[in-house]
Amino acid sequence: MPELLIELLSEEIPARMQARAAEDFKRLVCERLAKAQLAFTSADAYVTPRRLTLVVDGLPERQPDVREERKGPRVGSPDKAVQGFLRAAGLSSIDQAEVRETDKGPSYFAAYVRAGAATPEVLASILIEVLTVLPWPKSMRWGAGHFRWVRPLHNILAVFNGAPLAASQPLGADLTLSGNASTQGHRFLAPGEIGVTDFADYAAKLNDAKVMLDPAERRALIARKAEALAAAEGLSVRADEALLDEVTGLVEWPVPMLGSIDPRFMDVPAEVLITAMRAHQKYFSLLDADGRLAPRFVLVANTEASDGGAAIVAGNERVLRARLSDAKFFWDEDRKRTLESRVPKLAERVFHAKLGSDLQRTQRLGILASVLAPLCGGDARLASRAAALAKADLMSAMVGEFPELQGIMGRYYARHDGEAPEVAEAIADHYAPQGPSDRCPTTPVSIAVALADKIDTLAGFFAIGEKPTGSKDPFALRRAALAVIRLIIENGLRLNLRPLFESAQAAYPDGTTQSGAVTVCDDLLAFLADRLKVHLREQGVRHDLVSAVFADGNEDDLVRLLARVDALRDFLTSDDGANLLVAYRRASNIVRIEENKDKRHYVGEVDEELLAENQESDLYRALSEARDEIAAALSDERFRDAMAILAGLRKPVDAFFDRVQVNCADAQRRENRLKLLSQIRSALGGVADFAQIEG
Repeated sequence: MPELLIELLSEEIPARMQARAAEDFKRLVCERLAKAQLAFTSADAYVTPRRLTLVVDGLPERQPDVREERKGPRVGSPDKAVQGFLRAAGLSSIDQAEVRETDKGPSYFAAYVRAGAATPEVLASILIEVLTVLPWPKSMRWGAGHFRWVRPLHNILAVFNGAPLAASQPLGADLTLSGNASTQGHRFLAPGEIGVTDFADYAAKLNDAKVMLDPAERRALIARKAEALAAAEGLSVRADEALLDEVTGLVEWPVPMLGSIDPRFMDVPAEVLITAMRAHQKYFSLLDADGRLAPRFVLVANTEASDGGAAIVAGNERVLRARLSDAKFFWDEDRKRTLESRVPKLAERVFHAKLGSDLQRTQRLGILASVLAPLCGGDARLASRAAALAKADLMSAMVGEFPELQGIMGRYYARHDGEAPEVAEAIADHYAPQGPSDRCPTTPVSIAVALADKIDTLAGFFAIGEKPTGSKDPFALRRAALAVIRLIIENGLRLNLRPLFESAQAAYPDGTTQSGAVTVCDDLLAFLADRLKVHLREQGVRHDLVSAVFADGNEDDLVRLLARVDALRDFLTSDDGANLLVAYRRASNIVRIEENKDKRHYVGEVDEELLAENQESDLYRALSEARDEIAAALSDERFRDAMAILAGLRKPVDAFFDRVQVNCADAQRRENRLKLLSQIRSALGGVADFAQIEG
C-alpha cells in the first residue's frame, strides 16, 4: 500500500530538543491522519541534528466515501426554502428527496454519498498544519518571513506513493517553502542533492551520503567504537548515558577518536577534569583498571578526515589544554585561602529576598545540624562545623566557573585546610540526594547536615507562602521533601519531624512567617505525606494506607509510620481484616445515618444496664478489653499485636449484626446500641482511620 515519507531539513537542531520533536511530529501527523479517516499500518519517526523524518506505511489512495443525510424543510414550505435545500443536497428535483414524519410534521430528507478526497490532497493540508503547530521550547524567525521554527528550515521532502506531494509553506515576504522529492546528504562529506522515491531508497541514499538516520544506530555505534578505542589502551569508558544521548544528537556520521590529556593537569581533581571535558567539549572520560581517571578521552567527530583524524585530535587537545589551564589556575588560586575565610562573603549572596543571605542560611543550618546530629548518631560539633562551611565553596573561582562542582570542591578545600574528614565529607554530601537515582548519604554527620539543608529550605519557603502549585515548583521543594524521606527511611532514623520543623521555623527572624508556625508545620507534614505516598507508590505500597495512618495528625515518625502501614497492609489482606473492614463500614454508616437524622452525635459511655442481648454484652466486653490492649500495643510499637487484637473483634461484631436490632422501639436502648457501634469506630480508629481505606 502507498507510503508517505516526509523530511524537514533545517539548520542544526539542539540535541536536547530532538527526541521530543520527533515524538511530537509523529503524534501530530498520526492524530490528523486518524481524524481524516486515513488508516495506516505503521509510522516511524527519526531525527538527526539537521532533519526530522517521518515514514507512514499502508495508507489508502483515497479517503473512504461517506454516506450523509440532510434534513430539509417541511412539506409545503415556500419554494425558496425548497430550492435552497435542493442546491445544498445536490438534488435536481424534489422528487429525489424522501418524505418522513417528524415532530414538526412531514419533512423532506436527502441521502447522498460524499466522495472521499484523494489522499495526497488531504496529506498536503495535514503537513502544512503540522508545520505550523509543532511545538518547540524555543523557536525563531529568519529573513523577512513570519514563519517560526527551531532553526531556519531549508527543505521539505514530501513523497507519497513514489511521487512528490504538492505541499507548500508560505514563509512571508513572498517566500514559500515547497514540498519535493529531494534532500541533501552530510553537510561536509556529501552536500549534493539526492532524489528519492520511497523510504528504503531515502535511507539507503542517505547512508551513502554519510548520514546515519536512526539515532539508536548512531548511539550504539558511538558506544561500541568508544569502548573499542578505550579497550585498545587497556582502559574503559566512564558511564555517562546523558552525554551519550547528547553526542548522538550532535553528529550525523559519528567518528569516535582517542585524545590525550596533558599530564601536567592530572593533579587537578578528577571531577574538575571530567566536568571540563564533559560540559564544554562533550568528551567521554576514560578510566584505568583501578577506576581512576586516565589521561585519555574520546571525542566524536562528525566527519571523516583524510589524515585519519590526527588534525582533529590535535585541535581538540589544544582546546582542552586551554580549558584545563583555566581549571588548574582556579584550583591553585582557590587553595591559597581557607574555606573559613570565604564564609563572610556569603553575606553578599542573596538566598531569597524574603529569606535572607547565604550567610544567614549557613548560620541557621549550623543550629539545625547540631540539633539533628545526636538524633542521627553523629557529633553535634562536627555537624555544626560542616554546616558553617557547607556553602563557602560557592565563593571560590572554581565553583564560579563550574557550578555543578559545588560541594565537591568544598570537600577538597576542607581537606586541604585540615578539617576533620567527617566535616569534609558532609560538605560534599549535603546537597544529596538530588534525585531518585542519586546516592543517599549514610554517615551520621553527613545525614545531619543534608537533612538540615532540606528542612531549612522547606520551612523557609512554606513560611513565606511559596508552596508548589500544580506543575510549578520553582524552588524544587518536592525534590527536597523526597530527599528528606529518603534520608530518614534509608538510614532508619527515628525522628519526630514536627519539632524539627518548629526548630527550623524558629531560626528565621520574626516576621518571616506569613501565617502561624503551627499552620506551617501542619502544611509541611501534609506535604511530606503526599510526597511519601508518591515515594511508596513506586514501591507498590497503597497510598490509602498511608493516608489512613497519617489521618490522626500525630504521626510524624516516618519509620514508625511505615511499620504501621506494613502491619495494616498485612492485616487487611487476611480474612479477619477484610471482614472487620466491612463491619467497620457497616457500623460507621449506621451511626452516620442516624446522627444525621437525629441531628446529634452518638458518643460517650455505654450503659451496661441497658445491654439486653447477649451479643451486645459480648461486644461491649470485647471492645472494652481490646481498647486498653490496643493502646498498650501501639504505645510499645507492637503494631502486629494491635492488628491481632483487632482481628479478635470480628466474631463479636458479626454476632452483634446477626442478632441485634439497632433501631429498636425502645429509644434508650437504641441510643445505647448506637453508642456501642460508635465504639467500634473509635477502637479501630486508634490504629488507623479505616474510613480512608479504599476498596
